[in-house]
Amino acid sequence: MISGARRLQMSDDEISREKALTTNNLDRYLQAATRDNTQRSYQTAIEHFEVSWGGFLPATADSIARYLADHADTLALNTLKQRLAALAQWHNDQGFPDPTKAPIVKKVLKGIRELHPVQEKRARPLQLDQMTQLIRWIEASLAIAESTGDKGAQLTHARNRALVLVGFWRGFRSDELSRLNVENIHVIPGEGMTIYLPRTKGDRLNRGATYKAPVLRRLCPVGAYQDWIALAGLKGGPVFRRINRWGQLADAPLNPNSIIALLRRLFAAAGLAEPERYSSHSLRRGFATWANANQWDVKALMEYVGWKDIKSAIRYIDSADPYGQYRIDSALGIPPKTLTSPSQE
Repeated sequence: MISGARRLQMSDDEISREKALTTNNLDRYLQAATRDNTQRSYQTAIEHFEVSWGGFLPATADSIARYLADHADTLALNTLKQRLAALAQWHNDQGFPDPTKAPIVKKVLKGIRELHPVQEKRARPLQLDQMTQLIRWIEASLAIAESTGDKGAQLTHARNRALVLVGFWRGFRSDELSRLNVENIHVIPGEGMTIYLPRTKGDRLNRGATYKAPVLRRLCPVGAYQDWIALAGLKGGPVFRRINRWGQLADAPLNPNSIIALLRRLFAAAGLAEPERYSSHSLRRGFATWANANQWDVKALMEYVGWKDIKSAIRYIDSADPYGQYRIDSALGIPPKTLTSPSQE
C-alpha cells in the first residue's frame, strides 16, 4: 500500500508502477492458492465449455443444464462434476452469480446419475508377490546394465526400483512421487528415512506433512533410495527425474502422468498380467491391502498413509476374503481354506 504522504511525493508514472507491482504480487499469491493440477483441469474445463461446445460466459443455468445433457453419453459423471466445479469457480472469481447451483442443474445431474450408472473403476492393487517379481526383474536388468557398462540403463533401473519401493511402502500416488525432493528426505542409518512434502492432498493450510519409511531386510525402500541418489549423484532437487537415451538426467521431475505409463511398461516387462489395469494408485492400494491382511487396524493405516477420512481408507483396501467364503465356511463348521494374503509368497 502507498501511504498518503508518499503518494503526494510521487509522479503519476511512479504511482502506476507501484500499483502494477501490487497487482502482480496479488495475482502471484492468488495463483499460488490454487494448485497447478487444479489450474490446468479448470482451464481445460472452461475451454471445453466455451470452445468445444460453444457456450458463453457468464453462463445461465439453462445453458449449463444443456451442456450436461449434451455430454451425458460421452463424459463420466465425475468429469461432469469437475466441469461444474470449474464453471462455478470461474463465476465466483469474476464476481458473477453461480449458475451451477440452480435447481435445474442439480436435477439434470441427478437424472444423468440415474440413467447412466457406472461402476467405479479401481486400479488393481500391486500385491507383494507381484512386487517381488517386479523388483527381481529390475535387479536382473540392473545387473546386466552394470556388466555391459550401460550407464543410462543403470540409472533407469536404479531409479525405477526406488520409485516402486518408496511408492509402495509409503503408499504414495504419482503426484506425490513427482514432488519428492532430495533436500526434504533424511536417512537415519539402520532405522529409516523421513520424507517431507510441502503440499499434500487435502492440506488446505499448506502446512505440509512428514512421512516415515523403515529400513527393511528385503524390498527396502531406504536402501533403494540411497543407491539411486548415489548413482545419480543427486544433492538436491527432484528425486525422480527423466533420463534420456544418453543417460543424462533432466532437472525437472517426472510428470505424474508419465509415472503411470512408466509403471505399466515395467509391469508388462516383468511379466505381470494385464498391466493396463494398474496405475500409480496400485502402489497405494497394494500397500493398504497388504497392511489390512497383516492386521493393521484402520486407524493405524490412516495415520501411516495420511488419510483424514475413513471413507478414503476403505476405498483402497481389498478384503482377503472378498466373497465371504472363509467366514461362511467357518460359520457352517466346514474347515475353511487358508486365506492367502498379499504377504504370502
